[in-house]
Amino acid sequence: MRNMMMAGGAMALLGGMTAAERSKGRFMRAPDGHFPSFEGKSATEIGTDLKKYFDTALSDVRKVAEAADKEVKRLGDVSGETKEAADKALTAVNVVGEIKTRLEELEQKADRPIGRGSLDMDSWGKQLAEHDDVKALARKERPSARIELKAITTASGSASGLIWREREMEPVKMPTRPDLVVRDLLTAVPITTGTVEYAKQTVRTNNAAPVAEGVTKPYSNYGWDKATANVKTIAHLAKLTRQAIDDAPRLQGEVDSEMRYGLALAEDAQILNGDGTGENLLGLMPQATAYAAPSGVTITNATRIDKLRLALLQASLGLYPSDAIVTSETDWAVIELTKDSAGGYIFANPLQMAGPTLWGKRVVATNSMTIGSFLVGAFKMAATLYDRLSVEVLISSENADDFEKNLLTMRAEERIALAVKRAAALIKGTYA
Repeated sequence: MRNMMMAGGAMALLGGMTAAERSKGRFMRAPDGHFPSFEGKSATEIGTDLKKYFDTALSDVRKVAEAADKEVKRLGDVSGETKEAADKALTAVNVVGEIKTRLEELEQKADRPIGRGSLDMDSWGKQLAEHDDVKALARKERPSARIELKAITTASGSASGLIWREREMEPVKMPTRPDLVVRDLLTAVPITTGTVEYAKQTVRTNNAAPVAEGVTKPYSNYGWDKATANVKTIAHLAKLTRQAIDDAPRLQGEVDSEMRYGLALAEDAQILNGDGTGENLLGLMPQATAYAAPSGVTITNATRIDKLRLALLQASLGLYPSDAIVTSETDWAVIELTKDSAGGYIFANPLQMAGPTLWGKRVVATNSMTIGSFLVGAFKMAATLYDRLSVEVLISSENADDFEKNLLTMRAEERIALAVKRAAALIKGTYA
C-alpha cells in the first residue's frame, strides 16, 4: 500500500534502531543527505543549525505518521505489516520531538548566566562538533550517527576543558570603622525596665577631727539625690526587594551586618557626645569634669603628651585612678610622631606597634572624638551602660505597601540607657 510505503520510508530517520539503543544516546540521520555541516562553526551556531534541522525533520515525519494513522483508521482491520509501519512512524515523531526538546533546553541554559559549579554549554557543543561520527555524517560518508553526550563534572577528569564564567560571591562593601569601642570602656548591665533609678551622692563635707574629752564632736555632712537614667531607642530601617533576597541569598546577611554596624556607629557617638536633648543620650563628654592644671605643677610649652599626663593626675587627685585615654585618631598619630631634639621617636617604633598605650594607660583612638579634644578617667567607675534591648534585626513584608510592591522592610534597633554616676572620674579638655 502507498501509505504503508510512506510510513516505512519515514523510518529511514531512525535507521532501524531499537528502543534500547535510542534510550542510550542521541541518534541522527540525514534525510536525503542534507545534514547540516559543522565545519568552522561555533557551538552556538551548531545548536541553531541542529534546531532548524530537527524542526524540518519533525514536520516531515509527523506528516507521514499522520497519513499512516489515518489510513489505518480508514481501513480498519488491516494487515499487521501496515500497523507496524504506522507504529514506527509515530515512534519517529516522539524520538525527533524529544531530541528537539533537549536541544531547546540546552539553548535556554546557554542563555542564562552561569556561576561556579554550573556547566558551560559550549562544552556540550564542542563534544558534538568534534565527534567522529558527526564529522563522518557531515561528509556524507555514513547515513546516520549515534552519539553519547558525556556528563561534564569537575570529578570526571575532563574539567580542564571547561570555561567558567567567574562570579565573585563576596559583595564589595564600603569601608567600616574598626574603632567603635567606647562601649567596651564602660560597665554594661542588662535591665528589664524602661528607667533606672539610683542614689547619687552630691555632698561630702568631712569634719572628722581629734576631739578632747567632754567637748562636742563635729558633724560631717553627706547628701544623696535620686537620679534617673531613661532608656533611649536607637533604630533604623532599610528596604529590600523580595527578588533581591531570592536571587542573592547572601544579601540578607550583608544587609543585616550593615544594619548592626549602623547601630554601633550611632551608639558610639551617643555614648561619647550625646547632648541629652529629645531622645539623645546624655553622653560622657557633656558630663565630664573640665581639665584644670593641678596646682604645684608648671609645664612650659606643654605637648599633647604632657597635657594627658596632667589630666591623669587631676583624676587621681580626685581619687579616681584612670584606666583609659580617649582621643581622636589624628591626635594619636601626632603623639606617635613626636620626636626628640635628635630626630628620634620618643616612644614609637616605626617597625612595630608600640601601644596603643600612654603613661601605662590604654589609649582608645576613635573618630567619634573631635580632633583636638581628649577624655581620660576611670571609665568603669564613672559610668554604667544599661542594655534594655540588645541589638535586634527583624524583617517583614507587612510595612506600608510592601506586600503589594513585593518589598521587604528590615528593622534594626536597640534600647539603652547611660548613667554617669561619678563625673569627677572623667576629665575632658583640649590640647590647644
